[in-house]
Formats: sequence, structure tokens, C-alpha cells
Amino acid sequence: MTPDRAAGLTDTARALAAGEVSSRTLVEQSLARIEASQGVLNAFRVVRAEAALAEAEAADRELASGVRRPLLGVPVAVKDDMDVAGEPTAFGCAGDHPPVAEDGEAVRRLRAAGAVVVGKTNTCELGQWPFTEGPAFGATRNPWSTGHTPGGSSGGSAAAVAAGLVPAALGSDGAGSVRIPASWTHLIGVKPQRGRISTWPRGESFQGITVNGTLARTVADAALLLDAAAGNHARDPHRPPAVDASAAVRRDPGRLRIALSLKPPFTAVAARLRPEVRARVLELADELAALGHTVEEADPPYGQIGLTFVPRATAGIAEWVADAPFPALLDRRTRDAARLGRLLGGAPLRAARRAEAVLHRRVGAFFDGYDVVLAPTTAAPPPRIGAMLELSGIATDRAMIAACPYAWPWNVLGWPGVNVPAGFTPGGLPVGAQLLGPAHSEPLLFSLAAQLEARLRWHERWPDEAVADSPAGRPPSPRTL
Repeated sequence: MTPDRAAGLTDTARALAAGEVSSRTLVEQSLARIEASQGVLNAFRVVRAEAALAEAEAADRELASGVRRPLLGVPVAVKDDMDVAGEPTAFGCAGDHPPVAEDGEAVRRLRAAGAVVVGKTNTCELGQWPFTEGPAFGATRNPWSTGHTPGGSSGGSAAAVAAGLVPAALGSDGAGSVRIPASWTHLIGVKPQRGRISTWPRGESFQGITVNGTLARTVADAALLLDAAAGNHARDPHRPPAVDASAAVRRDPGRLRIALSLKPPFTAVAARLRPEVRARVLELADELAALGHTVEEADPPYGQIGLTFVPRATAGIAEWVADAPFPALLDRRTRDAARLGRLLGGAPLRAARRAEAVLHRRVGAFFDGYDVVLAPTTAAPPPRIGAMLELSGIATDRAMIAACPYAWPWNVLGWPGVNVPAGFTPGGLPVGAQLLGPAHSEPLLFSLAAQLEARLRWHERWPDEAVADSPAGRPPSPRTL
């Protein structure tokens, strides 16, 4: 392992268990990489330097005594919408937020697996947008091109993993917020089945459309992190049957029927798949066909699924805003969305929730003829920093839908999806494609993604170490303990 970039999660866990490296050394290296990159990438809101080193030393003592846990001593990061005891959960919002008393369930399970949480990564305000920028923390930048966004809302986690600051990280996905930044930073991004990784202390984050997921450079690493974080709080409303994602990575998927879906679901705003993204997705479809799968163009019967998304998303924003300690500091777009959410929080929200069962039956029937859907993750490559930051609410919505019309239906359905790298535009910007499945289909998606990875070796390509497109000035420093 070289100190300039993190080795993968699986390799790091193996090296620690074999006594080839200490947790303290790995955490020191991770903290040094974070500090060196923060002035440009700005991936972290909070860096737990002192606490992480103490936890690493405790992990080394356990390892020396023969204790073995799946991630014992491995440094990881989590998005700043997840509670870490003793740290604030600002969720992209301005203000001096108080520390929380307890770990959220996903973080608790990571710790139980032995992971060392080195910090909390930046996210846009309440996770609403496909960029990670705001007055509370500045702009988080894409390691592949620092003039561009890594996406959002899990952009800090994506930037941290893509740059090799940590081997893997947790994010959350309410309309593509794991898959979109994974697409734009050349990563594996997993949106699991609703309830697979607990969102507690909110049993249904954003009215059930938001789930916690994993970002990593390899399929095996994303699966290992998912296995470590998966599970439920006793009061979680969604408790899917357990899966062994790591075992699925090692299995052949068999010959599959794959639907290539290039048409965006209907929205009130026109969205067009950019030719450079379409070309990469078609190349990926050809690779799947070369592996022996049957690939044909077909679109899931989404219908008017967008009518069920808006009430849930905006009502979810209203719930978060109601708990915000500094509401006067919130973005005007956030306040407007919360106002709409309060208006839609009665009968429209109840109707949207009831419609999910109908959608499950209709879209589920599509999987009688197909095993997996292959679709673009986004319609466009990553936008430049600042492109959406100062837009009005309506203009932001239009820009979001134009760039990212493909991911959100699977949040309404609550089913699994995995972003895989699809290659690069002629200008060198990463783009991705989604593998989408029916309920509880993570094992199939992991095995198919691993088969593609073995063929394409996407994890062997890294961003250039030289930051050629670096902006002038520095973002605010992260909170460091």
C-alpha cells in the first residue's frame, strides 16, 4: 500500500488482519491525504483526527490480541447526514450545529464491524441537489477535474473515495444521490433496497425515498461496506431479508435478459440524453452482450411516476426544515421546497404513498421478461462548479432534471440500483450507467457488476495527481477535533 492513495477496502481489511500494517498507520495516512487535498477538493465537513487515531490504537490492540471483525481498524468516511456521536450533523446547512449524543444505526453497525470513521463528508443543503456546494462549506470538487462538481448530494463521499483519501464511504440516495456522484467520479455507487442499511434515527428518511448506500472503487469493496453497515434498528419500519453481498460478488450471474432503457421517465421538463453519454452506455451494452447476455431496448412502464415523487420529496424537506436549528440561514430554494411540502403533506402525500403498491405491480411485471435494466445514470457529464448554485428554484429544478432524469424512479420504488463506470467523455469527464433490479435483487446486481468489472478493469484508472484545473482561493477549513 502506498501512502498517497488508499488501498481498497477489501485489501486493507486483509492486510490489517494479516498484521502487515497497523490501523494507526493507515489512519495517519488517510488524515494526511485529507489535509493535503482539503484546500482543493474540500471533501470533508468534519475531520475526526484525534478521535480516529485513538480508535485506531484501540483497533491495533484488538488485532494484536487475536480479535477479528470484518473492518477492524479500516478507515472509512460517512456523509454528513448521518449521526456520529460527539459530532454535529449539519447536513449541508449553515450554522454552528450542536454535537449529537448517539451514533445513527448505520454508523453504529460500521463501528461494530471495527471501522474507524475518520470524518464526515460534505453534502449540499439537506441533500437536495446534484452538486455539493453551499455557503456553509464552499464547493466540493471533482478529483477528475476540479473545475467540475463531483455531483451530489453525496459528493463529498464520492470525492474522498475517488481521490483515494479513504477506501470507501457511506452516502445516501434520495433521487440518485449516491449513483449520480458515483457516475461523475468513476466509482461503484450502490443504492440498496429500502431498509437494507438503516436510516435511523429517521425510520423513513424523506418519506421513504432516501436510503443509505455505499461508494467504492470496486464492486467487492462496495459489497463489503454494505454487508458491514446493513441491518436494522428495532423500530425501523422496513426490514428486508438479509443478503450476503460479498458472496454474490464471487458468483457468476448466469446468462441474463437485460433491458437497455435510454428513454427518460416522463417529467414536466424535457430531458435529452447527451450523445457522449449515450455512446458510453451503448458501449457498455455491447460489453454485456459480449459476455453472453441478451440485451434489447425496452423501457419500464413508469407512467406518471413523477406525480408520486414530488409530494414525498418536498414533504421530506419540510420535515427536516422543521427540525433545523437555524432556519433563517437556509437557502431560499430550501424554504420554498419546504413550503410546498407542507401544502402537499396531506392528501397528496397519502395518495403518493398509496400509489407505490400499484407501481410495484406494474413495474414488477416488467421483470417477468427481463432480469436487469441497464440505463444511463445521468443524461449529461458533470457540470462545472457554480453552474446551478445561484439559480432560482424553478431554474434549479429544470437544470437538475435535464442533467439527472434517470435515477429517481428507483427511489420511489425502493428497489436496488448500482452505478458502474461507463467510461469518459472526449473531454475526460467520467460518466456511468445504472444496473437496476426488482425488489431485493442486490445479489444479482453485484454479481453482474463484478463480471463487468473483471472484463473492463475500471478500478485500475485513477485521477491525475496533478490538479491542473485548480481554482484560486481555498474553501473553509473542516471542523477538526
